[in-house]
Amino acid sequence: MVKICCIGAGYVGGPTMAVIALKCPSIEVAVVDISVPRITAWNSDQLPIYEPGLDEVVKQCRGKNLFFSTDVERHVLEADIIFVSVNTPTKTRGLGAGKAADLTYWECAARMIADVSKSNKIVVEKSTVPVKTAEAIEKILTHNSKGIKFQILSNPEFLAEGTAIKDLFNPDRVLIGGRETPDGQKAIKALKDVYAHWVPEERIICSNLWSAELSKLAANAFLAQRISSVNAMSALCEATGADVSEVSHAIGTDTRIGSKFLNSSVGFGGSCFQKDILNLVYICECNGLTEVASYWKQVIKVNDYQKSRFVNRVVSSMFNTVSGKKIAVLGFAFKKDTGDTRETPAIDVCKGLLGDKARLSIYDPQVTEEQIQRDLSMNKFDWDHPVHLQPMSPASVKEVSVVWDAYDATKDAHGLCILTEWDEFKTLDFERIFANMQKPAFVFDGRNVVDAEKLREIGFIVYSIGKPLDSWLKDMPAVA
Repeated sequence: MVKICCIGAGYVGGPTMAVIALKCPSIEVAVVDISVPRITAWNSDQLPIYEPGLDEVVKQCRGKNLFFSTDVERHVLEADIIFVSVNTPTKTRGLGAGKAADLTYWECAARMIADVSKSNKIVVEKSTVPVKTAEAIEKILTHNSKGIKFQILSNPEFLAEGTAIKDLFNPDRVLIGGRETPDGQKAIKALKDVYAHWVPEERIICSNLWSAELSKLAANAFLAQRISSVNAMSALCEATGADVSEVSHAIGTDTRIGSKFLNSSVGFGGSCFQKDILNLVYICECNGLTEVASYWKQVIKVNDYQKSRFVNRVVSSMFNTVSGKKIAVLGFAFKKDTGDTRETPAIDVCKGLLGDKARLSIYDPQVTEEQIQRDLSMNKFDWDHPVHLQPMSPASVKEVSVVWDAYDATKDAHGLCILTEWDEFKTLDFERIFANMQKPAFVFDGRNVVDAEKLREIGFIVYSIGKPLDSWLKDMPAVA
């Protein structure tokens, strides 16, 4: 029986391995992590991450051919194929700080694999890593190999949170990069055979190592670029009276462009987009490609501009001050159908409003109070380290209350900001909300989920990103 071990039981490792176990009943899959609470959660009825469909997959396989364990070394020793899915945070100090990926956890994993292995292994990069990481890992493994052969493969994940299980069941493509040597090609075939249990062969793309590593960074950079492009257009739409939804629809019907990733919003978030672009920027700078680096840097600049523009719009609309005013924040996750708050635009928007002394009442159906308080009190990039290495007890932000009901959040509020596109926000009783808010009552829709005209009929002053401005707002420019 082929044995697979995955080091790292997070958003990538857990769901990916659960689906491999489900689709390959003849393969034994172990997911290992040094975090006892995380592994305990994976072995319980309350999984550590929320992802539609994940519960069912885990329950079907757990204890049969899917195991979650803290006994990292035993499972690495026994495995034929080892996936490494550990954190690769952005460095916060030293060479490349603020841009380069910190490969500390990856290097620790590689040294441990070399240390405990007694048979040949295929080691698979699953974390998003900078180009040429495989080369560095290869050197660590071969210099500590004691005669054991290691083959390094790059198998980047292309999952979208909220649809990860669907993406794993029916991927657009599976990319496997390896060495162009007989042993390298053999390793590629071994991993290809795993995926071939359920993925059509034409969707399994094989390449060299560097192409596979760069493809992941490039894919995320291209997706983020589309969001920043449409968000840049949203600012122009507001200035000219155009409607960004109509513009998006018009350009999305061009088959060369396509309609995906053309929804204007308060900004992109998630664990990968910003991190991967910063990484790409750093690699370009290291290779002397200054113009290329500044091109990709602009994607992040526009994203930051969009968030600050939203905050400025809120403050300027409400008589240029939100000091002491209750503002309801609906949605904190970076997008619907996930509890993930990593790099969510809600953090910067909330911090911007708190900087103007607002009182915030936050509701998100999937994000806990502890997580929200942690996010609002942590420094940038701290989130990307394992929990036990994050600040122990972040001071709670006293001007923030977290509630479990949208109506509670909006009661007595002066303004309401929608920052995540949860479906339930479309069907709220806005007449009830209006009756319980301070007047004038403002709605700032950062995801374009509400019917602005209906809300105006109720009596709200409404701001929707990239839409023609409410007459109230026209004389109050929101310029960052």
